[in-house]
Amino acid sequence: MVFGLLLGLGALFAGLKCGADQLESWRLAARWTARVGFPIFILTYAASSLGRLWHVPLTRTIWRDRRWWGLGFAAAHTVHLYALLWFLKVSGEGRPLAVLLVGGTGYALMFAMALTSSEAAMRALGRNWRRLHSLGIHWLWFVFFASYAGRIMKPESMMTGVVGTGVAVLALGLRVAAWLKGRRRRAAA
Repeated sequence: MVFGLLLGLGALFAGLKCGADQLESWRLAARWTARVGFPIFILTYAASSLGRLWHVPLTRTIWRDRRWWGLGFAAAHTVHLYALLWFLKVSGEGRPLAVLLVGGTGYALMFAMALTSSEAAMRALGRNWRRLHSLGIHWLWFVFFASYAGRIMKPESMMTGVVGTGVAVLALGLRVAAWLKGRRRRAAA
């Protein structure tokens, strides 16, 4: 969790330091905080799949600690939200309603998941805990996927879009492969 917070804050301060003016500084801070959060999110998203597909100490450790990776992502992405809101304030730019609804719902789900990332919350929420976390992780995956896919057709951000979209699709592929493996195992039993 501290790792995610430090990465987010590092990206924030680097963006603020590197910009030529206030607008560019906040633009870079918003961009870089999102980019440091993405790998932490992908690791969290793929953690259980990696552990199910490859039973080696590293993947089992990542799977076991996925709650902390998720909380690290929430910390980094909270810093991103701060940078993004300041960029929007400084630039005067708005966002389409659809982007606000999808992104805002993503943040609401992220904060709900972070607040319920404990054994006590799991017991208290029962099956609803799994529903919340399953919906939330897939919703956030979609937000990242759509964000990166939207960059593919823009020449200045095409490579970032291709790489980000590819990583998101690969992570989804790992989840599908792990689900299919579990399904085959249950059918054989």
